[in-house]
Amino acid sequence: MAPAIETLRRVFGFDSFRGVQADVVDRVLAGRRTLAVMPTGAGKSLTYQLPAVMLEGTCVVVSPLIALMHDQLRAAEAVGIRAATLTSVDENRAETIERFRAGQLDLLYVAPERASGEGFRNLLGQAKLSLFAIDEAHCVSEWGHDFRPDYRLLRPLLDRFPDVPRLALTATADAHTRADILEQLGLPQEGLIVAGFDRPNIRYAITPRENTTRQVIDLIAETPGPGIVYAQTRAGVEKLAEKLAAETGRPVLPYHAGLDPAVRRRNQAAFVASEEMVIVATVAFGMGIDKPDVRFVAHAGLPKSIEAYYQETGRAGRDGDPAVAHLFWGADDFARARQRIGEVEPQRQPGERARLTALGALVETATCRRRILLRHFGEEPAEQCGNCDNCLSPPAAIDATVTAQKFLSAVFRTGMMFGTGYIESILLGQSSERSLTNGHETLSVFGIVDGEEAALIKPVARALLLRDALRANDHGGLEFGPEARSILKGGATVALVLPPKRERRRRGSKSGAPNPVGNPLFEALRAKRREIAQETGLPPYVIFHDSVLRDMAMLKPDSIAAMGNISGVGARKLDAYGDAFLQVIREAA
Repeated sequence: MAPAIETLRRVFGFDSFRGVQADVVDRVLAGRRTLAVMPTGAGKSLTYQLPAVMLEGTCVVVSPLIALMHDQLRAAEAVGIRAATLTSVDENRAETIERFRAGQLDLLYVAPERASGEGFRNLLGQAKLSLFAIDEAHCVSEWGHDFRPDYRLLRPLLDRFPDVPRLALTATADAHTRADILEQLGLPQEGLIVAGFDRPNIRYAITPRENTTRQVIDLIAETPGPGIVYAQTRAGVEKLAEKLAAETGRPVLPYHAGLDPAVRRRNQAAFVASEEMVIVATVAFGMGIDKPDVRFVAHAGLPKSIEAYYQETGRAGRDGDPAVAHLFWGADDFARARQRIGEVEPQRQPGERARLTALGALVETATCRRRILLRHFGEEPAEQCGNCDNCLSPPAAIDATVTAQKFLSAVFRTGMMFGTGYIESILLGQSSERSLTNGHETLSVFGIVDGEEAALIKPVARALLLRDALRANDHGGLEFGPEARSILKGGATVALVLPPKRERRRRGSKSGAPNPVGNPLFEALRAKRREIAQETGLPPYVIFHDSVLRDMAMLKPDSIAAMGNISGVGARKLDAYGDAFLQVIREAA
């Protein structure tokens, strides 16, 4: 492993591997087939980039999105790796093919659609190959949360070059999905390496939706730095982006598939380059971004699954600095999700229901969020993590079974034809033309709820929908789900988690700032990084991460040699930027 460490230091500027990186690199260099399951931010790309530099030939990287490939291309070239992409938008296709044939590429990034074609297979036979790296490998499995049929077509390509080692990489794969990836890509069971799924720097929080826009505005106000806000529809993205731009004072841009491709590319490039921008996007944005300094991810609605939630929140804090993941949910999210399950193929419905149940458990729990999340991936973490909303401010829980029974009775006695708002008005005894016409004011449930219990009606309705005791029918009314009768008969209880009162922060107050001590040298180094980023057209984080600048500000290297000893400063970056940052340090002395 000594040559690997030497290359790691020279190219990437690191003195040691992190987590399971060494195990993965060791297998790849030995020519063995491997599946590495590593959390987002754990340095998956390094496990094929480093061998690509050390081994003779070209490493072919299969990646699902063009934008992601171009992000990774910039990062690879910044440390001196000879890399190229072969995509539909690249204008230098002929040049890239010639470089490949001449053995002048360490890395060649391609999409699965291209990789599975006969023409590409023939091209690969014209030069030496060092490795196949299949990124986002969960896409190969129908059990995965983001199945892509084109990934299924990769096996013939891999089998055509049986002596070339294979490395599959994913951050999100449960045991079932992992087994399927091994089978689909021809990988041995002994080649499975699973790192821990925990991202301890991310603080998880989940809150019922009240005023989503206001809730997101508050989150942005208290969290400096770049952020991603996921909305569920294109129209929702546009509307929310407009409101956030008007009220936060931060640059905010939308991103969704309905935008003109040029606008979409422009918005993504602006976000990647910015140190404070918020992008509002559909979930399609998630996999296509490789920006390490995202400080928060907000969900303005329910993600598709726990796996999707893990992957989307994993876009935050990839640089290891503190980050926040905040989900805002409503009971109607679960009702809609159950309706969608009824529309998929019957054989997939049990798996989709299991995913929704797992997500419901994460949302509903009064215990540690991280524990629920990690147990889903087969881990047994501690009872408390100390970095989620429930651990930091343990919520109170009350028995709301009686109120739930009243709500279900009102749904039943009104004929299962009305929505939550009307049921609430009946329970509170609010007379209306509708209630008079329907004769509902004579029911035993009319006005049966008053006083402090009235505040429980909305959260009880939310809990009943989440537990599938109530379902939305085709007429917009509520009807009984399979869990209703056991609650009505007293066989099951309904506990309500009462979130602690949130203290409204002053706009502009900060938490988790990248420079908590207010070191002026750190800010001067960031300013120099911004200047270089503008000159070179590179995102600031490609030049140096904040953690590298903090080390510079603390250690104050006084020579190129001393600068080269800072973690994250490899030979190429030292040559390119070392003098400029040394000058800033000298001027501040």
